[in-house]
Amino acid sequence: QLQVVESGGGLVHPGGSLRLSCAASGSTLDFYHIGWFRQAPGKEREAVSCISSTDFSTYYADSVKGRFTISRDNAKNTAYLQMNSLQPEDTAVYYCAATRRVQALCVMRKYDYWGQGTQVTVAS
Repeated sequence: QLQVVESGGGLVHPGGSLRLSCAASGSTLDFYHIGWFRQAPGKEREAVSCISSTDFSTYYADSVKGRFTISRDNAKNTAYLQMNSLQPEDTAVYYCAATRRVQALCVMRKYDYWGQGTQVTVAS
């Protein structure tokens, strides 16, 4: 069974950058769509960015377009989320998730395998 573990979170100043990693084990990531989701205190979990398993097509939430970049390295069984120009409103727990379901790109309820999350705090 696939397991995913996030890393790379931390405290960063506004305008700074972080790169989150999502390391998979138990199965190869090749056949899984990968998504990054986040949940800020008092808010619902939302989709941030996703990448497909087939053509590597991507989705970005409007709030992160132009600042975040999702990628995957199937040889390393790892996906990434490069986050630049971070703002306080990006503060949240970031979750990596995976699914093999079709037509699932960034449809949160279709993601079956979730990590425990990594905290990202943007503050001065």
